Amino acid sequence: MTEPSAAASQFSPRTAWARRLETPLRQFVRTETGGAAVLLAATLAALAWANINPSGYDATWRTEFSIRLGSYGLDADLREWVNSGLMAFFFLVAGLEARREFDMGELRVRLRLALPLVVGLGGMIVPIGIYLALNAGRASASGWGTAMSTDTAFALGLLALVGRNAPDRIGTYLLTFAIVDDVAGIVIIALAYSGHVDLTALAIGLAFIGLVLVIRGRGVHSGLVYLLLGLAAWTAFFKSGVDPVLVGLIMGLLALAYPAARTDLERASTSFRLFREQPTPDLAREAQESVRTAMSPNDRLQQIFHPWTSYLIVPLFALANAGITISGAFLARAFTSAITLGILLGYVLGKPAGTVGAAWLLTKVSRGRIRPPVGWAAVTGVGTIAGIGFIVSLLIASLAFRGTELAEAKVGILSAAVGASALTWLVFRLTAMLPNRLRLRALLGTADSVIDLAVPVDQKRDHVRGPDRAPVTLVEYGDFECPYCGEAEAVIRELLADYGDLRYVWRHLPLSDVHPHARIAAEAAEAAARQGKFWPMHDQLLDHQGELTAKDVIGYARDIGLNAEQFARDLRTHAGEARISEDIDSADLSGVSGTPTFFVNGKRHHGAYDIGALADAVRSARARALIGASRQPAGPDRGEPAG
Repeated sequence: MTEPSAAASQFSPRTAWARRLETPLRQFVRTETGGAAVLLAATLAALAWANINPSGYDATWRTEFSIRLGSYGLDADLREWVNSGLMAFFFLVAGLEARREFDMGELRVRLRLALPLVVGLGGMIVPIGIYLALNAGRASASGWGTAMSTDTAFALGLLALVGRNAPDRIGTYLLTFAIVDDVAGIVIIALAYSGHVDLTALAIGLAFIGLVLVIRGRGVHSGLVYLLLGLAAWTAFFKSGVDPVLVGLIMGLLALAYPAARTDLERASTSFRLFREQPTPDLAREAQESVRTAMSPNDRLQQIFHPWTSYLIVPLFALANAGITISGAFLARAFTSAITLGILLGYVLGKPAGTVGAAWLLTKVSRGRIRPPVGWAAVTGVGTIAGIGFIVSLLIASLAFRGTELAEAKVGILSAAVGASALTWLVFRLTAMLPNRLRLRALLGTADSVIDLAVPVDQKRDHVRGPDRAPVTLVEYGDFECPYCGEAEAVIRELLADYGDLRYVWRHLPLSDVHPHARIAAEAAEAAARQGKFWPMHDQLLDHQGELTAKDVIGYARDIGLNAEQFARDLRTHAGEARISEDIDSADLSGVSGTPTFFVNGKRHHGAYDIGALADAVRSARARALIGASRQPAGPDRGEPAG
């Protein structure tokens, strides 16, 4: 067996393989947090521009821009094209992530949908109440929507900065109820902040959306068709007086999310192999289409639009809307204004009060059956960082206010972002000072995780390394000819050396369509298992991935001291075929289509498989097991800690 230091040197955490295997949720969060820096830069640039050249800033964004086709056309200034045009793509991405969480995330357990719904609405109602209390009887009360929405991009980015040691699941918790926030915010814009509504144009827009549903049901995959229908619906909504960004949200919610099916991947590899053998234009198109359609529409749209929205559209929105001319006299007036104070206090005090209070109330009412997936310190920290309201807040402010009132609203929005960040830093700083066990409980909580592994680990059936009653079980679906499994094996060996209380399980998923010797290698491992030497054969196969013919594996059988005659007979009669098929069936049930795929205590591991990423996942699982052990014994037969 390779020594840990040697294993580590063989595996680089910066391989293209590791980057490619990051999942959509990780990519989403990373794009949001990276985009937060660009958004901050754009905000500062807008403030500088508005104070250095106020008339130039205003004149630029008031420039009229028209699109005309004969007598028919669309007329708006540049700011409106950004706010109602480009921002439709931002809400498309919000809709895509909402749909992904509903189809594949923790919200696929429908009972858990109640938590983000209640927390999201609580985090909107309380700030609105504070704003209305301070603006009661004033014309400015109509701007209540300015104080309600969380900016997901800014909040995630600053959470990563001020809560550097916070586990990833805390950001995921923020994301789930921020999605509710985004959806509710855009609906309120459409219902409360639209002008005179042209019902005929609105009906035409809804008809185009209905047509999208019809063609989706008929299996149409052409992106161009959906783009044209989306543009037609957007134009109709624009003409109707209802803010057309709603079209982006609806289109995102309609895009299904699902894991790539193994059968679709096999069909794609077959198409590519046919093209490789006969490179004709027809086979090239067929191969390209089979690869494209193997991924869900949600994945494809996220890949196209999310980087553009995070790094270009949202910063451009900030540049167009965040500029205000600042002076001492203006700030003194603003911070005594009911608008500024209503927004500031609504976000800094109302958001944490609303989100934490709603989560606590739902936990009590459900008697603990529905509770946050993180600890209460994390719930509080997420509640405070949710007080950063920027994108939707500025969008509503631009619809609700004009002139000085709009400037006061912007001061409140920007001040709330600073105050919420400072308060969040304080929450996580105080949490870090707690004793270890109490700190883990405060951050991770005691809620059960959604278990992704469809077939639990069976100590009597599965191939297991490590102690039976280990607090952490790492399951790998692997292919002996897969080069990425070979690279990951070095990491597994190092983890087993570093963590004496880790249990490791190998399950077969031979990708025979791309690895011609994968099946015989899996059968060789099972033939060795019949003589009690699965793991020595496992190591031999992964150490010699380029030499996996029948002759090769018979030689490995001799090297590890097997009865060669019995081994050859078992190989010839496919004695391990039923066992391998069971593993493949369990992989299909768990949504596994590629290798290597890992599960840590029953929960699918997302992200790179370098030593750092897997070690972090193992440490987090051990911490949760430690918390669970204080409540009840772990369940070793299920491969996961209780609770």
